[in-house]
Amino acid sequence: MRTLFLQAPSFDGFDGGAGSRYQARREIKSFWYPTWLAQPAALIENSKLIDAPPHKTKLSEITSQIKDFDMVVLHTSTPSFKSDVATIEALKAVNPNLKAGLIGAKVAVEADKSLAQAPIVDFVARNEFDFTIKDVADGKKWSDIKGLSFRNSEGVIVHNEDREILENMDSLPWVTPVYKRDLEIEKYFIGYLKAPYLSIYTGRGCKSRCTFCLWPQTVGGHRYRTRSVGHVVEEMAWAQKNFPQVKEFFFDDDTFTDNLPRAEAIAKELGKLGITWSCNAKANVPRETLKILRDNGLRLLLVGYESGNQQILHNIKKGMRVEVAEKFTKDCHELGIQIHGTFILGLPGETKETIQETIKWAAKINPHTIQVSLAAPYPGTFLYQQAIENGWLDDANAELVDEHGVQIAPLHYDHLSHSEIFGSVETFYKKFYFRSGKIASIVGEMVRDKDMMKRRLREGVEFWQFLRERRNAA
Repeated sequence: MRTLFLQAPSFDGFDGGAGSRYQARREIKSFWYPTWLAQPAALIENSKLIDAPPHKTKLSEITSQIKDFDMVVLHTSTPSFKSDVATIEALKAVNPNLKAGLIGAKVAVEADKSLAQAPIVDFVARNEFDFTIKDVADGKKWSDIKGLSFRNSEGVIVHNEDREILENMDSLPWVTPVYKRDLEIEKYFIGYLKAPYLSIYTGRGCKSRCTFCLWPQTVGGHRYRTRSVGHVVEEMAWAQKNFPQVKEFFFDDDTFTDNLPRAEAIAKELGKLGITWSCNAKANVPRETLKILRDNGLRLLLVGYESGNQQILHNIKKGMRVEVAEKFTKDCHELGIQIHGTFILGLPGETKETIQETIKWAAKINPHTIQVSLAAPYPGTFLYQQAIENGWLDDANAELVDEHGVQIAPLHYDHLSHSEIFGSVETFYKKFYFRSGKIASIVGEMVRDKDMMKRRLREGVEFWQFLRERRNAA
């Protein structure tokens, strides 16, 4: 089947791509690669990938092409579900014979509910969906396709047996040729990565059990299944040759450092290629490994600290001690490895006092840059189950973003309101960045690099505009 893979237009600036831990608009313009669409696209001959948000592709541009396709597959999420369904309705109005399917964490755990709410959708592919979609595109009988939920000829929703989890990760083709074919990589931008950047996955799954984390609990699982070192390095060498403009490569695995010997082995091969790279990491990587990674091209680690309060870390099953994270961060500073630290406000156990504790702790450990998010109970996570059972989440906030795609504070507690949690984000940013030492560091960075000066000034304007919108939303 001629297949279109689509990240549909939704909210202006909405980032729903694979690497988006929170599907929402960002404080500054940011777009992750649609890797989870590119992966099945790489399996299917003559497919096409359209990533509408970063390319500013309008719905009219997509409908003008849709008669060329037999099937469309959209990556959806809890915040974008309604608009994604509306997109399918528009596409089928032009091409009534079009088969439409959905992939993503939402439909992985809410297959029945999603199909019931959207009669226009023909099927959803649950959990790890790559080869499920390939089977559909290859014309296999739907009743025989594992991992597929669909509406049969009588309109009855059918759920086939689960597909086995993929063990041989090398059986997946590279995604970078799809990027080359269908995407303009200059459209992708993350504030803490050198631009233009390129990101891929070298494995799926995460050993950690964080209660809020979406992907391991819905699609990837809690075993870190990896591609071989050679498979990864060959793709990186190909990408380096075919994307000479790329300044940094990012490994978007949930926790690239879950397997330290493998991380070191990949790093040593990347060192031979002279590649600058970054990755997601847990704040417990030993200094010896950090040094090997740094000596072989590692520039930055994206680290989920979440909170500076030990009890909250216990509550969310982070498996991390504050003092370990402090030592790790100190090691990174001394070795010259930059850190983009992420924090979450409003997790179970949060109080006005713990918010201030986390803000002070963030200033103490002083990562290079930070991102402050609001606790988001996505369906399929343990946090969602907790929120429903304890009455922390009400229907008015279940979509997790407002009408503009900006993240809201969906959770509330008897001692802490939505508005108090929501307002603490701006307080966090101001107290972290409006320190003399941090201001001096940023100004120094701008003085040394004219491109960085232009970038930081633009980001500053975007950031203040974002805060203004948040205040209006509040």
